[in-house]
Amino acid sequence: MAARTFPPENARNRNSAGTTRATRRRPDIGFGKPLSSKDIVVERCGWASDNRRISHVESLISDSEVQGAVAAHSGHRLGVSSMAGEVVSGYHHRNAPIGVFRWLTTTNHHEIGILYLANSFLFFLLAGMLALLMRTELAYPGPTIVDANTYEELFTMHGTTMVFLVAIPILAGFGNLMVPPLIGAKDMAFPRINALSFWLIPTAGVIMWLAAANIGWTGYTPLSVYDTSPGIDMWIVGLQLLGISSTAGSINFIVTILRHRAPGITFKNLSLFVWSILVTQGLVLLATPVLAGGLFILLLDRHGITAFLSPAVGGDPIMWQHLFWFYSHPAVYIMILPAMGIISEVIPRLSHKPIFGYKAIALSTVAIGFLSFGVWVHHMFTTGISISARLPFMVITLAIAVPSGIKIFNWIATMWGGAIELKAPMLFAIGFVTMFVIGGINGVFQAPIPLDYPLQDTYWVVAHLHYVLFGGTILGVFAGFYFWFPRMSRRMYSERLGRWHFAFTLVGMNLVFFTMHFLGLEGMQRRIYDYPPSLWTLNWLATLGAFILGFGQLFFVGNVAWTLLRGPVSDPDPWGEIPAQRYEARVPGVPVYAMPIHGMANGGTRESTIEPPRRPQAP
Repeated sequence: MAARTFPPENARNRNSAGTTRATRRRPDIGFGKPLSSKDIVVERCGWASDNRRISHVESLISDSEVQGAVAAHSGHRLGVSSMAGEVVSGYHHRNAPIGVFRWLTTTNHHEIGILYLANSFLFFLLAGMLALLMRTELAYPGPTIVDANTYEELFTMHGTTMVFLVAIPILAGFGNLMVPPLIGAKDMAFPRINALSFWLIPTAGVIMWLAAANIGWTGYTPLSVYDTSPGIDMWIVGLQLLGISSTAGSINFIVTILRHRAPGITFKNLSLFVWSILVTQGLVLLATPVLAGGLFILLLDRHGITAFLSPAVGGDPIMWQHLFWFYSHPAVYIMILPAMGIISEVIPRLSHKPIFGYKAIALSTVAIGFLSFGVWVHHMFTTGISISARLPFMVITLAIAVPSGIKIFNWIATMWGGAIELKAPMLFAIGFVTMFVIGGINGVFQAPIPLDYPLQDTYWVVAHLHYVLFGGTILGVFAGFYFWFPRMSRRMYSERLGRWHFAFTLVGMNLVFFTMHFLGLEGMQRRIYDYPPSLWTLNWLATLGAFILGFGQLFFVGNVAWTLLRGPVSDPDPWGEIPAQRYEARVPGVPVYAMPIHGMANGGTRESTIEPPRRPQAP
C-alpha cells in the first residue's frame, strides 16, 4: 500500500493549512487521538508507530516537550540527527497521489534521494557495458569488434556517463536521503526545486545518449569545434542541463544546511557527512558556471557565430582546457568528498568507537575545497605554459595530498583498538581507504613536472583516475548503500551476497586498473583502440579483470532484488549503539558510552560505562 499524506484537522482554510503543511506518513499509523509522549517516539532514523516499538528506541519524551516540539515545528518531524532521533507526527489526508504517479510527482526528500540512486545506478550499468566493450576491443591488438570511430564514441560516453550521470548525481542522492534527518530538518529548503534538479538528470542523459559524441569526455578543441557530428551538439546541451541541475541542487543544499538546522545543531557538532556535502555544494556553486560558460562559447563556435576557440580564425583552443579543467578538477573532489563523508559515518559505527579527530577531518574537508581550485593546470603541463606558471600548480598539487592524508590517518586511528564488525559497509569502507591511498600515491608520483611529461596521455593517468574515482567514489557509494539500505527499504540485505560483491569488485578492479600502471610505463597511449603487439599480455589481463569486476556487480543487483522481494524486515538502523562522538555529545537523545580502548598507559583497558547491546546476525 502506498504512503498517503494527511492534513491537520485544524486546517479549515488556506492560511492554517499553509502554516501546518502535510507530511507523508505510513498508512498503518493512526493518529485519531491527541498527541502524547506515548505516540511520539524518539527513534534513530526510524518511524513512529502505535503498535510497533523498535528495539533501539532511545527514550520517550515528556508531554510538554512533545507539545513544544509540535508547536515549534507546525506538526512536522523534528530531529536533531538521524542518529539522535526524530520526533514524528502525521495527519489524515485522502487526496495524495499513489503508485507510479506519486513517484513522478514527489517532492519528498527521501523519495527523491531514492530516485537519484536508482537513476544513477541504471546509468552505472550502461557505462559499465561500454567499458566491457572497450576492454573486449583492447584484449587483442588491431581492430577486432569495433572500428576507430565507434571506439571514440564508446570511451566518450563511458567517461561522460560515469562522471556526470553517475558519480556526481548518486552522491547528491545520498545527500537528499540523509542531510535533512542529520540536521533535524523536515525536508529540503526548496522541495519543488529539488524535484526539478533530479528530473533534469535523466532528461539530460537521454539527450546525450540519443546521439553519441566522439570527441572524448573532455571535449578538447579544436576537434570539438570542427567535427560536424550532431552528437556533439547534444552532448553540449545535455551537459548544460546537468549544470542547471547541479547549480539548483547546490543552492538547495546550502540553504538547507545553513538555515534549516534544528536548535542545538551547530557547525561544532554537525555530522561529518553533512560537512562534506556543504563543502561539495560550495564547489559546485563556484565551479559549474565556468564550465557552463565554456560550453556556451563552444556551441557558438561550432555554428560559426563566434571564434573564441577556433585557431583558424584567431581563437585559442587552450582556453577551453582552462575552462574545462577549472571545473573538472574541483569536480574530482565533488565526486570524492561526499564519499569521504560516508566513510566518516560508517567506520565509527562499525568500529564501535568515537570518530578520531573530528575537527581535523572537518577542517581537512574545508582545506581540500579551497585547494581544489589551485590545481587545474597540472592537466596542462605539456601545453607550453611557462615554467613560472606551472611551478605553483605543481606545489599545490603536492600540498592537496596533506588534508587527504589527515583523513586517512584519522580513519585508521578510529579503527585502531575498536570492535570492528566486517559487515559489507565496513568491507567497502576499508576498501575505499586502501584503494584511495593507491590512487593518491600514484597521483603524487606524477605531480612533479619532469615526471608528468612522459606519463601524460598514457594509461598511467587512466589507472590513477580509476583508483581515485572507482576505488574511492564508487566503493564509498557501495559502503553508503549497504549502510543505509535498511533505512531506505526497511529490509536487511544479504550479508553473504554483499561479501561476494566486495570480493569480486576488489579483485577485478585491482586486476584491471593496477595493470594499467605497467601499460602506462610502457608508453601505451590512452584514447586509442590499437597498441603494439608486445603489450598484448598486459591488456589481456586488464580485460580479464574488467569482466571479473563487471560480474561482481551482478551480486549487487541480485542482492537488491532479493532484499526488496524476500529480505527480512529490518530495524532502520541495525548497526547497534552509537559511539560517544564529540560532535553528538550535547545532542539530546544520544546514548553516550565509552568503548574499551586497548593499548593505554599501564597496559590497561578503560571499561565502558554502558554495555553496547547485542545485535542479531544478518543473513
